[in-house]
Amino acid sequence: MSKEIIIKNIAALKSHFSINYGIKTQVETFTEKLFYTLFDSNASLNQSVDELEKLFKEISIISCKKPKDICEGVWKQFLEKLPLVLEKLNQDAEYILENDPASNSIEEVYLAYPGFYAIAIYRLSHELYHLDMLLFSRLMSEYAHQITGTDIHAGATIDSPFFIDHATGIVIGETTVIEKHVKLYQGVTLGALSVSKEMKNAKRHPTVEKNVCIYANATILGGETTIGKNSIIGGNTWITKSIPEKSIVTNTTITEVKIKELK
Repeated sequence: MSKEIIIKNIAALKSHFSINYGIKTQVETFTEKLFYTLFDSNASLNQSVDELEKLFKEISIISCKKPKDICEGVWKQFLEKLPLVLEKLNQDAEYILENDPASNSIEEVYLAYPGFYAIAIYRLSHELYHLDMLLFSRLMSEYAHQITGTDIHAGATIDSPFFIDHATGIVIGETTVIEKHVKLYQGVTLGALSVSKEMKNAKRHPTVEKNVCIYANATILGGETTIGKNSIIGGNTWITKSIPEKSIVTNTTITEVKIKELK
């Protein structure tokens, strides 16, 4: 088969697509620029905000599915949300510093904690989600997922302060609700008990109430599942039913240790 025929066949199979792949790179650039603007003390706010506006509007041309005049007004709405988002993120950073004995300074949290980065991009993409910029918010979330190994859907509802330690492997679904002073460790899944397209507008993911600590590799599933406040969820647990407040949930698997005798 000739090159010309192969190209013709590929073109025919692509004809129903309207994908501009460059938007991924633009969103990644926007995300990094936004994080820099919010947290670098040397960032020129006037200049950075102007640059962000230009990037935002370029991305909106591709990603916004509303009439042009509405799309153009989304930037202003998003910009107005940034001070409140930054206030919440500063609370998150302080909470991480207070609760992680390995943290040495607030600067270390902002610069070196993948959990904080994941929370930051979640809070920013969450505002876009509520402005109905769904593709834009999803691309931001997936960029943070790529960088940190933490997958937080922009639609999740997460109060502040919030603490993610180690970050890698965490999954938080779209309809998850997390209240104040919750701590998550690596590998935690807050997911759906079953998956079908008919459940799109239903609450599919758990609710985690105040002052809950969830240790590594715990899996909590289901939209009706609530973890009561002041509870501790041990590592490697599997939960599909609600847990009363002030509970301690542990995995009952017994690990047996034997000493091997050397001959």
